[in-house]
Amino acid sequence: MTSNLSRRDFLKMAGAGAAALAMAGCGNSMTGSEAAKIGPQPNIIFVLADDLGYGDLGCYGQKTIQTPNIDRLAAEGMRFTDHYAGCTVCAPSRCSLMTGLHTGHTYVRGNREVRPMGQLPLPADTETLPRTLKQAGYRTALIGKWGLGGPDSTGTPNQQGFDYFYGYLCQRHAHNYYPEFLFRNDRRVPLRNKVAGDRPDGAGVATEKVDYSYDLMAAEALKFVEENREGPFFLYLAITIPHANNEAGQQGMEVPDYGIYAEKDWPDAQKGHAAMISRLDRDMGRLIGKLKDLGIDDNTVVFFTSDNGPHREGGADPSFFDSNGPLRGIKRDLYEGGIRVPLIARWPGRIAAGTESDHVSAFWDFLPTLATLGGAKGPKSTDGVCLVPTLLNIAHKQKEHEFLYWEFHERGSNQAVRMGRWKAVRSGASGKLELYDLRTDLGETNDVANQHPDVVAKIENHLATARTESQYWPLKG
Repeated sequence: MTSNLSRRDFLKMAGAGAAALAMAGCGNSMTGSEAAKIGPQPNIIFVLADDLGYGDLGCYGQKTIQTPNIDRLAAEGMRFTDHYAGCTVCAPSRCSLMTGLHTGHTYVRGNREVRPMGQLPLPADTETLPRTLKQAGYRTALIGKWGLGGPDSTGTPNQQGFDYFYGYLCQRHAHNYYPEFLFRNDRRVPLRNKVAGDRPDGAGVATEKVDYSYDLMAAEALKFVEENREGPFFLYLAITIPHANNEAGQQGMEVPDYGIYAEKDWPDAQKGHAAMISRLDRDMGRLIGKLKDLGIDDNTVVFFTSDNGPHREGGADPSFFDSNGPLRGIKRDLYEGGIRVPLIARWPGRIAAGTESDHVSAFWDFLPTLATLGGAKGPKSTDGVCLVPTLLNIAHKQKEHEFLYWEFHERGSNQAVRMGRWKAVRSGASGKLELYDLRTDLGETNDVANQHPDVVAKIENHLATARTESQYWPLKG
């Protein structure tokens, strides 16, 4: 039998079924009417900035760098104050986002290089966010930086649930903003740039600069949205700014122009940092404008966040713009400045405008959350909790984390736990536990471990039991 229904109309008819799945995916006591607030499967856009600090946006206290479009995004949606990245560096943070697991359980727990190009690949049978949504009828795309598997591996985006991919497979390749090529799916697409040297990881020094990769990816995102306007689609826009270009011979904050900061009496690296963020802000405005022009704004939920805290690379100085705000630490630290990140969620008519949440959440919450929004079957195994009750203003139904856990292996084996008001950090598996009361000491300046042995004992138990062993990342003293 031939049907004249469009894909979108068919999925609207399935809305009640999606709501039922949503209610199951949240794993809490949402009623049918509460779950029905989700409605038909929305389009989902997840924007992940690279090394953007908690204090780099106006809506999070930034005074100098101009971010009017992202600030408007927050004014039209919900701003989270206590949201955390999956880790304090790229690959494990992105793995946590894609798999719904924290770094005590993820397969990728560090930036482990695989030669000639790429990082440790996800195994073929990994349960991922795009795979989950694809099975629910979503068209899935990654535009930007991947970092979870190089060419011809089991970890490429097309092997992990993405229908379409455009950008960088390898994080090191992504250090070059004027690369010789990008990937479209599994094929290399040559650009008009010239790169010195013959490095197999694609991260050679750009000597002739024509195609700025970030601009190409921003344009590709707009094209994908337009071509898939009938939906439902999932766009993971993993942009590459404001990460430094920190390969030898090309260090800096590389951007085609300094824009409104060109005449500032600042070091070039700080002009570049600010210009990158404002360039990103410009394109967030273009993206929301595209949704409005296509008439799909009301049925598209947009998330905006960052993969970890601000960096001190390529001449960047986090203190210059107060990029970590009131927080201690930066990228590669497990203090708040390394892992607490902005999170904005916007969905006109569903997420109340101008709202704020201090619900404690993390990257591993997104797999169950987006599965619920998309009417998809929830993950078999996750460390996350569904955030839909918070998003839809039924927070009294919101499940809370008992604790959040991180581990980081590039400086020994460091661990951290957030448990309610308490934050614990340990450097080395046998190191002394530091304890901070975030309710009174957000900057983690006063170690109160000796004053609260009961809290320390509870956290020590979490540290001992929150992880599984890993052949690549054993705990070291």
